[in-house]
Amino acid sequence: MSHDTLIHRIVRPLVRCVAPLRITPNQITTLRLFTGLAAAACFAAGTKSSLEVGAGVFVLSVLLDRADGELARQTGQTSKGGHRYDLGCDWISTVAAFLGTGVGLAGSVGEIAIALGLVAGVGTGVLFWQSNVLKLENPSGYRTPNGQILFDPDDAMLALPLFHLDWASSEHADCRGRFRLGACDVANGPWRGASTRIGMSRTRRPST
Repeated sequence: MSHDTLIHRIVRPLVRCVAPLRITPNQITTLRLFTGLAAAACFAAGTKSSLEVGAGVFVLSVLLDRADGELARQTGQTSKGGHRYDLGCDWISTVAAFLGTGVGLAGSVGEIAIALGLVAGVGTGVLFWQSNVLKLENPSGYRTPNGQILFDPDDAMLALPLFHLDWASSEHADCRGRFRLGACDVANGPWRGASTRIGMSRTRRPST
């Protein structure tokens, strides 16, 4: 993992501003946890407005996840305990985000979405545990030709709010979400007339 990705560079000037204050890295980590849980709750609500708010709060939570370590390094407050607390909050936030996504999708695709959200959250948590705690693997991020790491693998979590924004913008009548949208288009589009004619032909009695 790198400490100089694009997200680190985004939060670094802001961290320099708060570094002279009596704000501790653990306080920022706690705020990251609360914002992560708040985003998960918004995802679970599944409404257009809650998805939009949740996406913004989730991005803030990701930025805070980078800011706590950045503050610790700038102020010399790094510690094993703080690192473990950061890892635990990251794990809880990640599992909650996927579970909240599953709950929010349940109204569109059925209760299977909750199970899939839980599986995704636990699976991500297991990978997180293997790479950060057991040190079974050390995935490298995307590097530029000069060797700089622009993205860490866990930065891919930023795709989650983009998914929710797309889902919120694609709500259609009684069919919420992109998963049901295709079925609605078939039911309400040109196929409806064809299916009606087929149904009428099947029920029409042949003349004698």
